[in-house]
This record gives sequence, structure tokens and C-alpha cells, in this order.
Amino acid sequence: MQGVAVTPVDAILERARVSPATLYAHFGNKEGLITQALHRRLAAWDRSWQQCIDAADTPEEKVLAVFDALALHRRSLHPSRWCVFLGVTAEAPSRGPGLEDILAGDTRLLADRLGELAAGVVGAGRSKVLAQHLVLVYTGVLGMILRGADADAAIADGRRIAAITVSAFGAADDA
Repeated sequence: MQGVAVTPVDAILERARVSPATLYAHFGNKEGLITQALHRRLAAWDRSWQQCIDAADTPEEKVLAVFDALALHRRSLHPSRWCVFLGVTAEAPSRGPGLEDILAGDTRLLADRLGELAAGVVGAGRSKVLAQHLVLVYTGVLGMILRGADADAAIADGRRIAAITVSAFGAADDA
């Protein structure tokens, strides 16, 4: 399996069963195609995550819904070794503005939504710090999947660690 940086355009064209003219007319270049694919993936991820937030009953469960969404999202797509956004970030150190924007958009969505949800648990003053901790746990889960850990077990472990973290932040408020 090759990453996006080393996959030749010819291989992409063959798999998509389109001509070079079609690729360049619609996307401009390979990076444009990757950028558009990432926009679609981010929208799909956003829908999965929001679905899990909507299904959660408590503010704590809404914060932890990111892990439920990861499990749901992996089941609804072809499971990958980890996060396509982190993969493209690692593989493409030199990026155009469109690609840079969508990669930053994934990070913003993760940090901002977790911060908003965390505010419902620990208040606005500490929500950003809790969100940063949860992003670290979430990214660790993705890293474990990349290392070959069982994805379901890694997600469940990450959710448990995140629940402990959320609880610890809440307990600090009680002290």
C-alpha cells in the first residue's frame, strides 16, 4: 500500500477509471484531487461524530462521543491503518493553500468541538485544557491503530482513559 505522496497519478487515474483530462479539468492537479477527497472525508467524519453526540445522554457522554464516532466511522468506511488527515500531513510537508486549509480544518474541528463539549462538563475556563488532553488521547488511539493494535480495543481503551480524564477534571472542580 502506498501513501498519497508516492502514489503515481497514473495509478490514481487507473483506479478511478478516468482520463488525465478529466482529473485536471475537475481538480487541477493531484493535490487538488487529494484536497477534494479530504473535504468529503471530513464531512463524513463530521456527520458520524455529530450523530454520536446527538445520541449521547449526558454532557460527559457527549465529550466521549468522539470515540464512539471513531468506531462508527471505521465501520462505515473501509478501515484504514489510521487517520487519513494525519497520514497526508506526514506525507506532504510542502502543501498548497487548499490542502493546508483542509488539514487545519480537521484539527480545528477536533479541538473546537471537544472544547465546546468540554465546557458543558468543566466550564469555559478549563474546557480548552480538557480538550487538549482529549485530543492527545484520541491521537494516541490513532497511533496505536497504526502500530497494529486491534482497533476496537484501542478505541475502547482510549474512551476509558478519556472518561478518567474527564472525571478527574470534574473532581478538581469539586475540590
